[in-house]
Amino acid sequence: MRNHLAFALGHRTTLTWTPSGHFAEVFVNGEHDGFYHITEKVEDGSNRVDIGDTGFLLEIDQPDRLDPDDVSFQTHTYLINIKEPGLAYSDPEFAQVRQHINEFETVLFSNAFADPTNGYRAYADVDSFIDWFLVNEIAKNVDAQWYSSIFLHWIPGEKIRMGPIWDFDLGFGNVDYADATYPEGWWVRWNTWIDRMLENPYFAQRVKERYADINSQRPEIKADINAWAGHLSLSQAENDSIWQTIGTYVWPNPVVYDTYEEEVEHLVEWLDTRMDWLAEAINGL
Repeated sequence: MRNHLAFALGHRTTLTWTPSGHFAEVFVNGEHDGFYHITEKVEDGSNRVDIGDTGFLLEIDQPDRLDPDDVSFQTHTYLINIKEPGLAYSDPEFAQVRQHINEFETVLFSNAFADPTNGYRAYADVDSFIDWFLVNEIAKNVDAQWYSSIFLHWIPGEKIRMGPIWDFDLGFGNVDYADATYPEGWWVRWNTWIDRMLENPYFAQRVKERYADINSQRPEIKADINAWAGHLSLSQAENDSIWQTIGTYVWPNPVVYDTYEEEVEHLVEWLDTRMDWLAEAINGL
């Protein structure tokens, strides 16, 4: 449900594409294997991340997560893995994307970074950076601060766009090894790029305006969660009869409740507290 909620938030933004997901009971060779959330994959395509014939789908990642055939490059702050297209280090496209992302980062941390014509806005699609930031910050998505599943894409001749959003199983407080467990406090704001952009009053004001719009939709968002919970009540019980996860610690749960209803209530309460905290904190930017 946490992934489904994050995608629902993404669909309320202006991000160019957010995966769709569906709940499904899965049978393997006639045997019931439980209840799953089946989602579209993050990949290039005209109906997914549309990078055309010349664009790049990129991911901020970690060295120990790379496969032997991955092609990546380093900026001053992040390792960037080229997800698509498939490239070799000797390809001119590799040099092209490495140079452009590094130019963007250099400008972002320059003294003139806030210049509306020659600063970071010449490189970055501001709306996508704001929407990506806010969905991940609402979820307090532990990996989105700097670690992994941080996607961006760029088509030469256009601006860099953040997204799509991805991987929220450790979001909405569902982590016990970091401060992301608590609904109060900044988290994704300390992503190096986002933190720098928030030094620009223009960007901070745009964040305030976008968050106010999302926050005004909170009643509908909470109603969606409760509707999903009701729809899934019988399926989750069947799933628990197979896997016995309710009332049992499963890494990295910060809390363990004895009933499904308590788990759902905890999620809604966590979200409410989180969005209340963000309303005040964002207003103070």
